[in-house]
Amino acid sequence: MIDIEVEDPAWPQALAETVALVLATAEATLASEGAVGEGVSFLLTNDKAVRDLNRRFRGQDKPTNVLSFPAPQNPERFLGDVALAYGVCAREAAEQGKPLKNHLQHLVAHGVFHLLGYDHETDAQADEMEGLERAVLAELGVPDPYAAGEGDHDRPRSPG
Repeated sequence: MIDIEVEDPAWPQALAETVALVLATAEATLASEGAVGEGVSFLLTNDKAVRDLNRRFRGQDKPTNVLSFPAPQNPERFLGDVALAYGVCAREAAEQGKPLKNHLQHLVAHGVFHLLGYDHETDAQADEMEGLERAVLAELGVPDPYAAGEGDHDRPRSPG
């Protein structure tokens, strides 16, 4: 089951198909890992709400584009929650010269992959996660979000 709560009306005002895009992208991401039927909850909200979540749960007092909160293993097959901040996402899309639609789909896939246990703490992990994201997004007709260094998501840099 995929649950989507639109808390910030800016999402559907800017992108009428917001809910459909989140649903299709989440389903494709789960299917890519054989996790069809797993539960995920999405909160499409504003920067203030995501900043609060980021401060409370990660100790970082700033808004960010996407946060994932994995659930403990449970019999309901619920993987966890994903929160997306409209303002940050819209600004990033504009700065990177990409449609908000594509950026939203990328961040949904990114958030779901985190719930599935993937991370990007090391270069090897980031390479694996980015490859999985690219594959899912390509199936959905979304261009490579990492082209020209876009969308790095705090990827660690090798010392140099």
